Amino acid sequence: MIDPQLTKNFHIKEWRCHDGTGVPWNLVENVIKCATNLQVLRDEVGKAVTLISGYRNKTYNTKIDGSRNSQHMLGLAADIRVNGIRPMELASLIETLIKDGRMMQGGLGTYSSFVHYDCRGTKARWER
Repeated sequence: MIDPQLTKNFHIKEWRCHDGTGVPWNLVENVIKCATNLQVLRDEVGKAVTLISGYRNKTYNTKIDGSRNSQHMLGLAADIRVNGIRPMELASLIETLIKDGRMMQGGLGTYSSFVHYDCRGTKARWER
């Protein structure tokens, strides 16, 4: 199986849908955009950024009761965690990197065990 490297630390297979579906070719550019922004975070923390969920096809997104307009279905989102950094701290760091112009403005959701980051281009914030 081919697993192209997107950035220094991220590969396309990390964005695969949990049902095994790969990223459609027409969404690869979106995934690259997301990976490029997450690489900034990875470089800043100096630790692996673990993708919990990347691309989701519509069927899988519906199955898990994801948002009907989920950025995951566009390849623009990733649910992430970093060992040793609590979700609130991670979200705060991402917010700082956005404010500093180092990461793209987008969606930032804080959950109990992970952070959602997406490259929608407009500011959206939530906690669950």
